[in-house]
Amino acid sequence: MTALSALKGVGPQLSNKLQRLQLYAVTDLLFHLPIRYQDRTQLVTINQLIPATEQLVEGTITGSGIRFGKRRSLLCTLEDQTGSLTIRLFHFNKSQQAALQNGRTIRCFGETRRGPSGLEMVHPEYQLRDSHQPPPPLDQRLTPIYPATEGVRQRTLFSLTTQALQVALATVEELLPASSRQGLPSLPEALQTLHRPTAATSKEQLHRCHERIALEELLAHHLSLSLIRLQHRTEQAIPLPADQPQVKQFLTTLPFTLTGAQQRALNEIFKDLSHPYPMQRLLQGDVGSGKTIVALCAALHTAESGYQVALMAPTELLASQHHQVLNKLLAPLKIEAGLLTGSMKAAPRRAIIDQLESGSCTIVVGTHALFQKQVHFNKLALVIIDEQHRFGVDQRYALQQKGESGNTIPHQLIMTATPIPRTLAMTFYADLDSTIIDELPPGRTPIKTVTIPESRRNEILQRVHANCQLGKQVYWVCPLIEESEALQCQAATESAEQIQQQLSDLKIGLVHGKMGAADKESVMEQFHRGEIQILVATTVIEVGVDVPNASLMIIESAERLGLSQLHQLRGRVGRGAEASSCVLMYRAPLSPVATERLKTIRESTDGFEIARKDLEMRGPGELLGRRQTGALQLKIADLTQDQHLIPLVEQVAPDLLNHAPEQVKKLIQRWIPEGERYRSVG
Repeated sequence: MTALSALKGVGPQLSNKLQRLQLYAVTDLLFHLPIRYQDRTQLVTINQLIPATEQLVEGTITGSGIRFGKRRSLLCTLEDQTGSLTIRLFHFNKSQQAALQNGRTIRCFGETRRGPSGLEMVHPEYQLRDSHQPPPPLDQRLTPIYPATEGVRQRTLFSLTTQALQVALATVEELLPASSRQGLPSLPEALQTLHRPTAATSKEQLHRCHERIALEELLAHHLSLSLIRLQHRTEQAIPLPADQPQVKQFLTTLPFTLTGAQQRALNEIFKDLSHPYPMQRLLQGDVGSGKTIVALCAALHTAESGYQVALMAPTELLASQHHQVLNKLLAPLKIEAGLLTGSMKAAPRRAIIDQLESGSCTIVVGTHALFQKQVHFNKLALVIIDEQHRFGVDQRYALQQKGESGNTIPHQLIMTATPIPRTLAMTFYADLDSTIIDELPPGRTPIKTVTIPESRRNEILQRVHANCQLGKQVYWVCPLIEESEALQCQAATESAEQIQQQLSDLKIGLVHGKMGAADKESVMEQFHRGEIQILVATTVIEVGVDVPNASLMIIESAERLGLSQLHQLRGRVGRGAEASSCVLMYRAPLSPVATERLKTIRESTDGFEIARKDLEMRGPGELLGRRQTGALQLKIADLTQDQHLIPLVEQVAPDLLNHAPEQVKKLIQRWIPEGERYRSVG
């Protein structure tokens, strides 16, 4: 692999800057593709200029002068035979002012916009010449614009990619057989075209070249996870017998029967648990579909077989609620689950750690604290992870390695109430088997969703008051303030104070991310018992919180939230038999995207359809959670635009795995140079 320092002009300083763009070797430059192109291959006349479009135009300067206003600017009038255009410079010096004189010919490239006196370009690139001088030749190729970083100019990236094409393109190996490409160009051809398209290159050709490289990247990630999946089959786990008398007894204690979807999920899980290799199953189910009961049956079966179970939740609030729900359900069987979280006092913490090490605690619920160094399990056979989208690839394998005992590792069941569109599941979870609970328990009343402008806030408060007078409870969710938990908490606190002033006869509770776990749990417990009528909260109540008497939710500034998050929040109501409502308050005017988002959530209760639309509108980063540790990072492919390639990936991958293992290895090394990271965490 040739280092970048081998290229002309790359010293230690530039090399360090290029590393910020993940550029380390010459071949990395070949896969550092343009994000767009500028067309300097043809001149247009002034009457052909299109606002908000970058174009090349030429004319004669017929006027020049300084305009004083809020900001001083130099204005030049450019004319050709079809019209006039204003050039506006906010930053200029005396030599520029002197050069831009009447009668000179000027060629400008920039974005046209509508100004106070017609069309104008602000700070275009320009070339000046006198009328007797010949015009400079037009570019023969489109000009690529690359992803850049501070201190690295486009001119530098153009020079470096030109050198890389000359030095390294011929050495780039075509790893996909023509039969797998389905008419897409070869890799060298695609790279050459994308870096240096000619004036004749069509958008369709550029699109096909992008597809060729996106296909390879998606395929590499899919193959990487498929190999992990195959690796699991070679590892050993404790096989648990298929018979579950205690599970059958437990199901008879429930006041309801399992849905067909729950029973199918259980059958798949029990079959997995009977194998001598570790289960790796993703359990998806919409809000309220009954995943917890399925997971509890799996836990009970494992404990009945003489082994331990760890259920991990992303927050202490959710872990505490799981603990309470499990113990309530297990009470008829005289089984008690333990709890381990980071905020526990030393004595109870030490006690539960001792019980886990001795094996006297068979089912434990907790947060990340479950897998800290000082925690040792006696015979851990099953790890259940709730809300998988909060945890990344590295974390889920770290958990499994922590559970190693002798030469076995635990089975793993990964749950999510965030429905994952198939496109995402096949790309990010190809290492997992997938089960979907696609049926809600009978008796769930549909939630009515309405959108109301914030200007009608007083009407909403009256409705909240009336709802509470009937003995019902209300969630009031405060606006999400991007990247600032402190501001979210401040907004929630202010909202709670305002609501308390206006509805002084009601008891208001407040929950936000800056509160200690004990304080949060105390407020939530009061709300659960009905002592608090209105719970004002940030989005910490997004998952898992279950208060059947809460039948109304108000979400402030709903236009700021994504579809999947709105759907998750809405799922906190409608937990009982009462008719429930969700009011989405928004600030006008709404953007077209926000309008479409609120329309979708108002008209649909299908979590998978909502997730698909969310992927379409926002992309996978927001849907999965940007802060995941070890989440697959796509450099070229865009799942929103390239999801149509997934069926081809699924078709090609098995053939390569079976017949071209060396090609598979090279593909993974090309796209995931640290490819073993998913297996070397712990």
